[in-house]
Amino acid sequence: QVQLVESGGGLVQAGGSLRLSCAASGGTFSSYAMGWFRQAPGKEREFVAVISWSGGTTYYTDSVKGRFTISRENAKNTVYLQMNSLKPEDTAVYYCAARNYRGPISLKPQEHDYASWGQGTQVTVSS
Repeated sequence: QVQLVESGGGLVQAGGSLRLSCAASGGTFSSYAMGWFRQAPGKEREFVAVISWSGGTTYYTDSVKGRFTISRENAKNTVYLQMNSLKPEDTAVYYCAARNYRGPISLKPQEHDYASWGQGTQVTVSS
């Protein structure tokens, strides 16, 4: 199982930007599809973005399309989430997750497909 550690969260004003990073260790990173999920206070965890093992395919939840970008550097065992034009409703704990899978990724990934999870990083957007 790959181990994941997120970083880059923090407090930002609405309209600002943050870049989250997720460093992986203990596995062959290029064999994993990688996802970002988030959980806001009092809400269930939800899908945010996913990227295939090669980086060639990405999907986003509708609420972040055009504002967030997921990317990966397999040579650095790292996946990123660039978040621009942040809104207060983006406030949540953000988790990265790994799925040992090299096939086509789903438009709406299911949490149960992701065996490895990071500890989460808090993102707070003030109005």
